Amino acid sequence: MPLAVLAAPEPVADEPTQGPPPAEPGQKPVGENTRRRSVAGHVVLAVLALFAIFPIYWMYATSVRAPEDVLDTSPLPWPLSFASYEYVWQVLPIGKLLVNTFVVAVCTSIAQLLVALLAAYAFAAWQFRGRGLLYLAVVGAWLVPFQVTMIPNYAFLNELGLLNALAGVVVPTVCSTMAVMLLRQHIQAFPRELLDAARMDGRTSWGTLWTVLVPNLRPALASLSILLFISAWNDYFWPALVLQRTDSVLQIGIRGFLSAEGDNWGAVMAASGIACLPIFVLYLVLQRQVMDAFVRSGLR
Repeated sequence: MPLAVLAAPEPVADEPTQGPPPAEPGQKPVGENTRRRSVAGHVVLAVLALFAIFPIYWMYATSVRAPEDVLDTSPLPWPLSFASYEYVWQVLPIGKLLVNTFVVAVCTSIAQLLVALLAAYAFAAWQFRGRGLLYLAVVGAWLVPFQVTMIPNYAFLNELGLLNALAGVVVPTVCSTMAVMLLRQHIQAFPRELLDAARMDGRTSWGTLWTVLVPNLRPALASLSILLFISAWNDYFWPALVLQRTDSVLQIGIRGFLSAEGDNWGAVMAASGIACLPIFVLYLVLQRQVMDAFVRSGLR
């Protein structure tokens, strides 16, 4: 039987791999265009950052100039002088102002956080008639301008005898609509099965809130508390309306100091720098949490 002769397989030519289409004459590659746009975007952001930081830098630069060099326009303050800070500490009760402002900011943020947590838990986890309508009313209250509620709140504090008192700054601001909205979203995203399992285990609504929800909402609560503290620290209009004593909070103390020392710009900048310093320290220490707070709240 004749043997069949097997022919060797012909070598298969390598198929050319498909790469990016060649750029047309006069057209730059896609990667180079992307890099150029990225560099341009970073340059724009850097310029905007410089515009934002420059007033803060100039405030501190002016505060450490010698009194006779306050109006100097040189970018670097030299020689350094802390005479303005010494003058501020002698004229203003800056320690008392810092403590009072810190107490007001802490009490306001804690009260807002507690009220928002309870309200958000009710709106997100409870089922009751008129829940949606009541939530719309709470959200609608956020759209009411402060000038509309200013006079009723002032009259209410007058009836309570809280005018010219630190408690008068805290009481009308214990409810933050923004905090209610943010915490409601977080609670709605929480697994419903865990809440049902806690109720089946015999936990009350109060126990479910503090033993199940709060431990799992710690990142959101921490981020929100930072936002509320910064907002309370920077608040000016309402304390200026309620408080008349210049030794009450920083905002009122600096306002009175500016009226008396309007032409002493070195001292004014030093007082303003002291007022801003706690927020800057808070940002440097809790930078990641502060950025997370703005991301969670959708602020820019």
